[in-house]
Amino acid sequence: MASTPGAPPAPSAAPVTVTSPRILIIDDEPRILNFIARELSVQGYEVGTASDPARGLAMATEDHYDLVILDLLMPGLHGQDVLRGIMARNPGQAVIVLSALADPGSKVMCLELGAEDYLAKPFSFEELLARVRARLRRSGEHNGTVLRAGRLVLDVVRREADVGSGRVPLAEREFLLLQELMRNAGRTVSKEWLLSSVWGYWFDSASNVVDVYVGRLRRKLGADVIATIRGEGYRIDGS
Repeated sequence: MASTPGAPPAPSAAPVTVTSPRILIIDDEPRILNFIARELSVQGYEVGTASDPARGLAMATEDHYDLVILDLLMPGLHGQDVLRGIMARNPGQAVIVLSALADPGSKVMCLELGAEDYLAKPFSFEELLARVRARLRRSGEHNGTVLRAGRLVLDVVRREADVGSGRVPLAEREFLLLQELMRNAGRTVSKEWLLSSVWGYWFDSASNVVDVYVGRLRRKLGADVIATIRGEGYRIDGS
């Protein structure tokens, strides 16, 4: 099978430990479901989806998810009934209700049933993302959501890196770039691949944006954290 141009080669062994938060989205509107799933995946979360409420209830109660994002108005089974079912089987499950119902009665009912948060549609993804991060931090799930490569640790919820001298907060692109390099720890990743995976589309290969952000990460974490492989790209050692 042909490889994607610029993609790092498959490793002989996995040198990096990857544990990402798992989020389940239950919503019968394909446009909203796909949008949230795509954007959360870009943020580094492992995302499951269900457009059928009964299927969503089964997924939420038969598997483990760090967070459930739940719509209310769905055909066949009301979201409040899904919420009741989830809480009956897993009282500690973190749930954010995302619904077009904005009346106080609906909000109060969902919170009383066990939901931790309620966000009315239409919504901004930035606000939803902030609430997702807050729920994960509050439930303590961030303790297991890290990437490790040698002495380098990246908390994908808090977006903080640590090379042994304390946590360092990262800006959006710094985090995404470091995350991509750590997911490929022990392998050289080309500049073209990083431009595509981190910035979302192919830039002119002459662009120096990757070099600029690698420089920022080195200033924050140490000059030896990211190695330059001349003519090939960048690499983080996995051991």
